Amino acid sequence: MERYEEIERSIITSYRKRIWSKFVKAIQEFDMIRDGDKIAVCISGGKDSMLLAKCMQEIKRHRKKDFELVFLSMNPGYNEKNKQKIIDNAKLLNIPLEMFETNIFDVVDEINDHPCYICARMRRGYLYEKAKELGCNKIALGHHMDDVIETILMGMLYGAQVQTMMPKVLSTSHPGMELIRPLYYVKEESIIRWKERNNLDFIQCACKITERNSTNNDEIGSKRQEIKNLIKSLRNTYEKVDMNILRSVENVNLDTIISYRSAREGTYHHFLDDYDNLLEKYS
Repeated sequence: MERYEEIERSIITSYRKRIWSKFVKAIQEFDMIRDGDKIAVCISGGKDSMLLAKCMQEIKRHRKKDFELVFLSMNPGYNEKNKQKIIDNAKLLNIPLEMFETNIFDVVDEINDHPCYICARMRRGYLYEKAKELGCNKIALGHHMDDVIETILMGMLYGAQVQTMMPKVLSTSHPGMELIRPLYYVKEESIIRWKERNNLDFIQCACKITERNSTNNDEIGSKRQEIKNLIKSLRNTYEKVDMNILRSVENVNLDTIISYRSAREGTYHHFLDDYDNLLEKYS
């Protein structure tokens, strides 16, 4: 048995409950894959996207849906060591990688305000464009459950808003394109265990700005780390706290919300808008 086959097998055996079942649950619950889809699995080179690629290969082998896969990697300006590591890992894992070049790191390097946000937007745009060029109608990203609940808490504590990272999203700038997140229910801890069990070594962020700011307490990075630490401490008190954070954005009672808005519909509602009508109704 080839090494990549052993790694694949571990996903559906040793990590069937922690990874495979949760991966399949997200795809089924949120209707992420349909017949006729051509999906670009976006590979950054980290543990999450590499696991996603293997899971997508595995579910395709099950042939319950008729769809195509492309394994797309964008080089935003990695140094040669990191670029080669991505290529080598793809070969090791039997992932037919298609890499294309951009100069995103050079562009973002000149930006002082919110470089990480702009970098993420640029990356997403390039991936959509390349995927569309290849005839894809969806891109798949490797965001996991920890990314989701961290986003929820960061929005509440630092952004004064209730929002979440959606399991799938329609692109407003690239008509006909969708973004899906099949690892939505998979915990980062499980991905780390899978990586370590199989003695795999992936690149980290590999961003020049992150490397430069690593000793300067980069605000976005430090805030996210604070949230990671907070969730970790909460788990020590109540092990199901992460799932409850996730479920909180599914069980929203609008009658108990002071105000809410819909950016898509351009509407805003305040509880006082119809309070007098309710007062008459229930008096």
